[in-house]
Amino acid sequence: MRLLLNVILTVGMLGVVPAGLRLVQVPGLMLRLWWLGAVPGAISLWLDRGAWAGALAAAYALMTVWLALQAPLRLRARRSPLPREIAVLTALVTPAIAATALVAERLGHPLWGFSLGILALTVAHFHFAGFAAALVAGLTCRAAGDGPLARTAALSVPGGTMLVLAGYFVGDWFELAGAVVLTAGMWLVSLLTLAEVRQDGHDRPTRLLLGVSSLVLTVSMVLALSWALGEAAGLPRLPVSWMVATHGLLNAFGFALCAIGARLRLRPQPL
Repeated sequence: MRLLLNVILTVGMLGVVPAGLRLVQVPGLMLRLWWLGAVPGAISLWLDRGAWAGALAAAYALMTVWLALQAPLRLRARRSPLPREIAVLTALVTPAIAATALVAERLGHPLWGFSLGILALTVAHFHFAGFAAALVAGLTCRAAGDGPLARTAALSVPGGTMLVLAGYFVGDWFELAGAVVLTAGMWLVSLLTLAEVRQDGHDRPTRLLLGVSSLVLTVSMVLALSWALGEAAGLPRLPVSWMVATHGLLNAFGFALCAIGARLRLRPQPL
């Protein structure tokens, strides 16, 4: 499981986040310097836990803190309608949550009592269900014209992500509630994306990328929901290793890379 998780996390840190940041209004210097944190952070994944791995992860954490600090600056400027803006703010902040868990896990420190395995999964969750999902929800909301369904998606994806985070501390049933809200939001993103594809205003590769990202969500979020329900109710569920190999791979390659790749092809104004 660790090998596959490292691949997914490396894709997130070196591919999904820097590509996604090109779709957000952030300082140009940050785009150029992102690799100074992301590359050491990715390298830390492949080292044994300890001081060296922790130091490399800390370089990535510093870059994500810089990104998170853009959120209050942006909030003061209020650049987009509120639901879309909440999605973008979530995308700016969640990599720092992931990086905090990464530093602790690479040092071998069970932060706040969470096991090292849970911390590693937290790194993945807040790169993909946090950054990528929130960013795509905001982009989809704009593409759909900020209608009622689009606004609901732009609010429920960040809301579900934060409820899942709260569930880590409150309990499994709270985490299940977050999974339900997040799943509903992601299915709305899927529905709106399919509607956009059917309008036939994009070239074929872009439609294919959007279509794949949309269809993948219908499967990957069922897996997430069933796992959260199993955790809360004590029902049978897939082992964590199988969740990484199914839900994790689908979200990383089928959803995040395809959705962000499609938006980059459309060359929109950054959110």
